[in-house]
Amino acid sequence: MKKVRTSRRATLGTASGGQPQLLAEPRRMRILEWLQEEGSARVRDLSAAFGVSEATIRQDLERLDSDGYITREHGGAYLRSIPQQVQSMSLQHIQNMDKKRAIGAAAAALVADNDTLIIDSGTTTTQFAENLKPRQDLNIITNALNIALILGAIPTNTVHMPAGQFKAPTLSLSGEKSVEFFVGIYAQKLFLATAGVSFDVGLTYPAIGDIYVKRAMVKAASHVYLLADSTKIGRVSFSALGGVEMVHTLITDEGISDEDRAEFERRGVEVIVAS
Repeated sequence: MKKVRTSRRATLGTASGGQPQLLAEPRRMRILEWLQEEGSARVRDLSAAFGVSEATIRQDLERLDSDGYITREHGGAYLRSIPQQVQSMSLQHIQNMDKKRAIGAAAAALVADNDTLIIDSGTTTTQFAENLKPRQDLNIITNALNIALILGAIPTNTVHMPAGQFKAPTLSLSGEKSVEFFVGIYAQKLFLATAGVSFDVGLTYPAIGDIYVKRAMVKAASHVYLLADSTKIGRVSFSALGGVEMVHTLITDEGISDEDRAEFERRGVEVIVAS
């Protein structure tokens, strides 16, 4: 399977009616990101989201199918790797794993025994969870099944999970029931994942579905830690959660530029660089 590369700045054209429209290759990568987040999608939903015809979306899906990423079905498509991911309880995204491991270790150093944490789903937050194994008596709220299994295996920990719809690509729970779960919850720390973080757009994600859950997580936490490797800085995905100012601390790697670090700090975001 080919390695996915997504440009930090997608090239825009103009759709009929004056709406900005992604050109073919950036659009296909955004569609693939959507499927990697949601597992499946319908042609009509992708057409509405990207502002192009259903015929254009079908051509995009045909290309992604021929490249080996997805399987087309009547009216839509689904991610080809889902059965293996669920059976192995592993996440697909393995790019920049050295950076993610370093970030996970740096984030875990900020956690003490007896802390109450909210942990978002994702590959970097999974590395964070792996580094929490030596901690004791943690009170953990997470929407990620794999993280619940990692930390729930430690007898002194208490793990809580919301209800909701199972999302196979991220091994997580989402939807209205998940949002409702966080009402009345208070946690000292939230460790949040993102697909991209931009000073102009803020924190962004491949699909709309999880935005409300993440917003509920942010509201329930006293301190928000954003775990994002440096390749995600300046990158914009499909849907926005909110500005970078909602983050108290960014934990990233040595790839962050001096200019970006200074801009985060100017906006009141503490920056921790993992090495």
